[in-house]
Amino acid sequence: MKVSDLTELALRNLRQSLLRNSLTTVGISVGVASLVAMLALGIGLQRLASRRLKASGLFDTVVVTSRRDLRSFNREQEMSGPAPAASPALDEPARARMATLPNVIEAYPDIRFITELRYQDKPHLAMVAGLPASSRNNDAFENLQGTFFSRATAHEVILQKSFAEELLGKSSQVRDDDSSVLEISKSLLGHELEMRYSERVENFPQASRARPRATDPENLEVSYSVISHELKLRIVGVTDLDPESMRGQFRARVFVPLQLAEDLHVLQPGNIRDTTRAFSRTPQYSTVGVKVKSAQDVPTVEQAIQRMGFNTLSIVDATHSMRQFFAILDLFLGIFGSLALAVASIGIVNTLVMAILERRREIGIMKAVGASDSDVKRLFFAEAAVMGLMGGAFGVLLGWSIGRVINIGANLYLARQSFPPEQIWATPWWLVGGAIVFAIVVSFVSGLYPAARAARLDPVQALRYE
Repeated sequence: MKVSDLTELALRNLRQSLLRNSLTTVGISVGVASLVAMLALGIGLQRLASRRLKASGLFDTVVVTSRRDLRSFNREQEMSGPAPAASPALDEPARARMATLPNVIEAYPDIRFITELRYQDKPHLAMVAGLPASSRNNDAFENLQGTFFSRATAHEVILQKSFAEELLGKSSQVRDDDSSVLEISKSLLGHELEMRYSERVENFPQASRARPRATDPENLEVSYSVISHELKLRIVGVTDLDPESMRGQFRARVFVPLQLAEDLHVLQPGNIRDTTRAFSRTPQYSTVGVKVKSAQDVPTVEQAIQRMGFNTLSIVDATHSMRQFFAILDLFLGIFGSLALAVASIGIVNTLVMAILERRREIGIMKAVGASDSDVKRLFFAEAAVMGLMGGAFGVLLGWSIGRVINIGANLYLARQSFPPEQIWATPWWLVGGAIVFAIVVSFVSGLYPAARAARLDPVQALRYE
């Protein structure tokens, strides 16, 4: 039997029982829509998490700490590498060497300190951190009210929303969570803060004292004093999202340009944590952030820094668990989404079995005039495939529509909560094609029993059937 004849017969038979076949096709469509909706949700959530992490600058950043601080990010790093006493200090020369590594864009120190800031003669205590110019592209500043720093040494400051509310007298007990950043910024932008900080000033040996025993600057007899200063800073921006939410209790709520923070020479906790290096003339850092060109380069850069004797941490290490979680989530969503398609396959079996009972005489005539058992099987397979193809196509369209509606509804809810819109639903082309092919395969499998039963019909008995 020719393919054209087979197709024509299959379509004609489907049209004869239009209502029943349409309902079966609708069942397939619902099953495919459920499958597509479930998987699209999982894919969308995974892409959202990856997009947010990438926009936050964490995917392409390596956090470096010194082994001398007796801190490690995992047991493997703690057991390997040089002993803490023999490891190098995380100082300015070390940072400069990291900046010259291949595929490294910049290496910047993490400068942060707790200090007093006065606004309208009222004192407030907050963690202040220096931000490099590259932080301008951080997703936390997408909806920044105001502007970013005008230059690297500008006496300017950006406030996180919670601290901005504190400056306006909204305590944690009476804070209005619905207050928008725009409303807060109108009351603060252009105003000045007075920051009080402690500068670390080195005291060099006087000329009358004995000469140093070595020419190495690290071996000079150096002491330092702590001098209190005041600095006026102009508020230029207020951000809603917390750019340092992953730091927990160490996150800053006030941000100044990184170069300005370096020039202030503020006394850092790392200056006194390691007493063997307390009087070093070289700047010491507790943490250094190394920004690489792409996430693919992170493992190579991490290995190079670890060979230098430092501990490293990157979000790429943590995303292994995240990818495993989403793989398991997609698996379960796919299983639950396939349940409706399994129910639809039962409808296909029922429809084709009923077609056999109604068309026994027609099948008998076909076999009497020369149709083989394989021709009869192909006819029923063709009918099942057509229902699977049409059900798969309509199911993908229905699943995509459901996703669009849910995405619009979710964004309306986010807008009411003063959050930016998000794309939580994703329907890639491979999912569309895979869902249609899967529907056709399920239809083929469902047609196995009806096709075999139709092929086994005795033409003599079929012709006598009324």
